[in-house]
Amino acid sequence: MGAELQRILYVEDDPDIQAVARLALEAVGGFTVTICSSGPEAIREAEAFAPDLLILDVMMPGMDGPDTLRALRDIPALAEVPAIFMTAKIRPEEIEDLKTHEQVIDVVTKPFDPMGLPDRIREIWQSM
Repeated sequence: MGAELQRILYVEDDPDIQAVARLALEAVGGFTVTICSSGPEAIREAEAFAPDLLILDVMMPGMDGPDTLRALRDIPALAEVPAIFMTAKIRPEEIEDLKTHEQVIDVVTKPFDPMGLPDRIREIWQSM
């Protein structure tokens, strides 16, 4: 992929994980990050933010990550934006199932290493 990764929309319901991810991605990674606490919030804010990458927690109350991704795909400007799922599920078959969603480029397991997260995200981005 030729474009440089700058803008990340991160959908995560856990405030502690939001804080760690924001610090890791903005302070360490130098990315511009918008964090949404729910699928409906992401649907309202994503198009205006114009992200280069979507990162979605899989398990959230109400609207989970896969449902949120499907709804975001219905917004024409976001239909082709690559996505990464974040999950505490680590069984290989669960991770492979998550990768079958349209434009999902990888799955990152939680807990993640905050200092290593930006490099991991860049590595995934460059492997597309």
